[in-house]
Parts: sequence; C-alpha cells; structure tokens
Amino acid sequence: MKHFKTEDFVLESGTKISDVNIAYQIFGDFSPSKKIVWVCHALTANSDVEDWWNGLFGKNNLFNSEKYTIICANILGSCYGTSFKSEENLPIISIRDMVEMHQRLADFLEISKIDFLLGGSLGGMQALEWSVTNPDFIKNLFVIATNAKHSPWGIAFNEAQRMALHSGENGIEAARAIALLSYRNYETFNETQKDDEEKLNHFRASSYQNYQGEKLKKRFTNESYWMLSKSMDTQNLGRNRTSIENALSKIKAKTLVIGIESDLLFPVSEQKYLAKNIKNAKFEIIKSLYGHDGFLLETEKISELLKNHFEDLKS
Repeated sequence: MKHFKTEDFVLESGTKISDVNIAYQIFGDFSPSKKIVWVCHALTANSDVEDWWNGLFGKNNLFNSEKYTIICANILGSCYGTSFKSEENLPIISIRDMVEMHQRLADFLEISKIDFLLGGSLGGMQALEWSVTNPDFIKNLFVIATNAKHSPWGIAFNEAQRMALHSGENGIEAARAIALLSYRNYETFNETQKDDEEKLNHFRASSYQNYQGEKLKKRFTNESYWMLSKSMDTQNLGRNRTSIENALSKIKAKTLVIGIESDLLFPVSEQKYLAKNIKNAKFEIIKSLYGHDGFLLETEKISELLKNHFEDLKS
C-alpha cells in the first residue's frame, strides 16, 4: 500500500480538513504500452481491488496487472489507510469530495487520462461524478448497480443503519444486518439460508445475519460506516448543475451501464435512466440470485459484457 499526502481541503459542506493522507495501491507498472484502469471502491471495500473484485481483477482475469496498470484509492472517510484531521468529529463527505481526492492523486501520479474507469454501487457514484467533473479525462466508463441521485428508499436504509450504530456495543453488527437485507433479497435467503429440518430456534438465516455482523465489526469502524453511508446519501449529479440530465450529458466517455434484475437497493430503472441520458452509453441487464451483491459476485457475466462492449478489451 502506498500513501499520498495532500494539502488542506474544504469539503463541499464547508468543513475544512487537514493532514489528508490517501492510501492507494497500484497493480502492475506504468508503461507506455499499458492502459490505465482506475477502480472506485464501494462502501466497506478498500484499495485491494484484486481481493474484493476477484474474478474481474487479478491473474487470469479480464483486468490483470500484466496487461494493465490498475489503480484503486481508498476513499475519503474510509478506515483502510486514508486519514485526515477535521474541525468536526464526523464531517459530511460528499461524492464530489471523494472525486477531488482521486483527481489530486491522479495529478500526483502524472496520469494524463484514464482508459477505463470502473465502479459499482458507491464506487459507481464516484465514477459518474468524476466523468461529469472532468469528462475529457475519462475515455471509457463502466458502472454497475448505481445511480445519479440516491433514492429516498436508499437513504432510508442508510438512516436505519445509522440508527443501529447508536444502539450500543453491537450497533455495527445490527447495521450490517439491516444492510444485508438491502444487498440481497427474498430469493437469496430462501435459496441459501433455508432450513430443511423442523426447528423452533437457531435458524440458518439468524446465524448468517449474526455471522456477517460479527465479521464486519472485526474489520470496520462505526465512524467510517456513519460517514460513508452519509456520503452515499449526498449523491446528486444535478446539484448546482441545473439538472441531473444536464450533468449526465457532459459525460464524453464510451459507457457501459449494467443493472441487476434482482437489485432491491438500486433498481434497474436507475441504470436505465443513466444510459438514456449519457450520450454514448449502452445498457445491459444481468440476472442474479444475489441482488445488489451481484455486482461483486457475477464477475463472469460482467466480464463478457465488458468484452462485448469495449473493443480495447478484446485484444
């Protein structure tokens, strides 16, 4: 893991942060023959894209470091190596603030353009914002299971999780359990957590929720959970840009937008809207048992759609 220190910064909310230290990873080396692939990660992920998006990134996968220079930066507000000092204990960090840090890092690395910018969920929000903010910088764009403005439904789920965070010692575990209900769906749990034998207690679904909560508690912090869920709520590409449609029309990158048929948190209507309003965009839909989490798990289907859409990935 590498670190980039940057100057003081005033967040979109007006709060000043200082001693900003961005953690990032580069997979592969910089070479004139290699295209730059930049990945924006989702809420509880980190800069190790070969770990959390394995199947799409890594050896023998579509994006591998032998062929591409792959960069992933830990986002502002995350607990995986990125840090800062703030006038407020838990400042509101917008998606635009995150993108400003990405751009500063890209400038520091002397990157003149990004050949492929990718992101899912919260990562997709960043990728869209960056493509609007600096359209000439992004050549090809891929987003999945994301939106142009976070919905009242999504904000309500996030608020329920933040309420859980304040509930005591097991707050983050309860928050994660709530989140899982939005990441998966009825069919997911019915297929993977169904009890065959007759029971009165100790159901598989209950054990699964507790296990996932305990697992997150060991690797994440309440503070980052709170800040990043708030960041997701700020997503609105149209803020101070006349309209969302006007903002999306600024994107110049050749774009692939994928929706997941069973996604409850980011329904496919949101991805159809993106593709409709981005000039050079194509919309695809995939079927998945895993709902929103399909963007992490259906890597074989995603890889095929990427290769079919982007000529540069076929060679």
